[in-house]
Amino acid sequence: MSAPSIKATLSRWFAAQALVGLSAVCIGVYAVTAWNFQLKQTSQLERQAELIRHLVLESRGQPRGGDLQHKFDDFFATHLDLKLVLRQGGEVLYASTPGNGPARWSDMSFEQPVNPGQAAMQVHLSINIEEDERLLVRLAWTLVGAVVLGSLTIAWTGALLVRRGLQPLKALTLQTASTGPAHPGRRIDPAPYSSEIAPWIVQFNAVLDRAEQAYAQLESFNADVAHELQTPLTNLIGTVEVELARPRAPEELEEALLSALEEARRMSDIVADMLFLTRADRGAVARRSAPVSLAEQAWTVVEFHEAMLESAGLPVQVSGDARLPIDAGLVRRAISNLLGNACRYAVPGSAISILIEQKADAAWVKVVNRGEPIAPAVLPHLFERFFRAERSRTDSSHHHGLGLAIVAAIARMHGGQTHANSRDGVTEVGFSLAVPPAGA
Repeated sequence: MSAPSIKATLSRWFAAQALVGLSAVCIGVYAVTAWNFQLKQTSQLERQAELIRHLVLESRGQPRGGDLQHKFDDFFATHLDLKLVLRQGGEVLYASTPGNGPARWSDMSFEQPVNPGQAAMQVHLSINIEEDERLLVRLAWTLVGAVVLGSLTIAWTGALLVRRGLQPLKALTLQTASTGPAHPGRRIDPAPYSSEIAPWIVQFNAVLDRAEQAYAQLESFNADVAHELQTPLTNLIGTVEVELARPRAPEELEEALLSALEEARRMSDIVADMLFLTRADRGAVARRSAPVSLAEQAWTVVEFHEAMLESAGLPVQVSGDARLPIDAGLVRRAISNLLGNACRYAVPGSAISILIEQKADAAWVKVVNRGEPIAPAVLPHLFERFFRAERSRTDSSHHHGLGLAIVAAIARMHGGQTHANSRDGVTEVGFSLAVPPAGA
């Protein structure tokens, strides 16, 4: 079930808000009006009660006969909305005759003292509130109609306003549909849009930038993989075809098979490195062992590369140390890649340094060599797959451009990061290993 549209939701909320708001206002108006009617009725009763008190006192407690009864009769003959009953000692002394027609009465009762030694009179005065009740009923229906009509009007106009307010979203939908891989470089201008929508457009443009960058990297990666695999495949196929072109001696066939095996192993190494990078990209985490010495791991790598270092006349120094739980095999692989990279580009006869620095949250391993400086624009790309600082692919038969990418992957698997710097003929490339929290 799809979610309701913004237009329908906002329109319903407008209608509900109008209904509740208008209902509250109209209930308030009705309550105030009814209260005013009640005040008016009470005021009228009090005025008439004051008049009756005055007349009773003038009668000296003798309302029957005489001018007082005629005054009561004349008064109530012109005030049919009033009703009076006088009692004394349980005897009715006077009762007015109310007018015909529907009536609802509001009553007031009180006792009026007369002559000393004579029982007080009970006065029961009533006023007809039928007209006020009808006015309140008409007012109530009028307010109900105002609430209904006002709510419908506000809901309708609110729907129009919402529809108009959502027009930019429709325009944004059309502009969004015109972006993507089919239109590289096309972005949405956030300037015409409101301040609430503009940040979303900025973020969407940033997503497009990252997507296009990833798309370009993917295309470059596919081309690099095709190139790296094409060379050994071509060599393998060419070698086999040449050897099969005419009869060969067993020695020649053995040499051809060894050459084919070397090319097959090279392809296997590329595939294994790609699988390792894929696992790292999917969030694989290094398995940490008990704390080990990074300096010992570095010296182990140096001993492994001893023959290559001696042939190039490159002495290696290891300075500093740190102990922390790591995946020793992966860390040795990362140091080996950095050391091999330094051997290829170091000035013959210069020294290579492996620096180990222990910090509060991470340990850094850096390999420093002297050689041709690396351009600042190239440094951010050193750890990308198949990236080479030089344009030519000479020496690609042995080095397929995944060494530093593997270093970056091993650093990520240990919660670390990479670093590269080249200045004044000194190049420093390294990675960090995060120190796990206590008890982890």
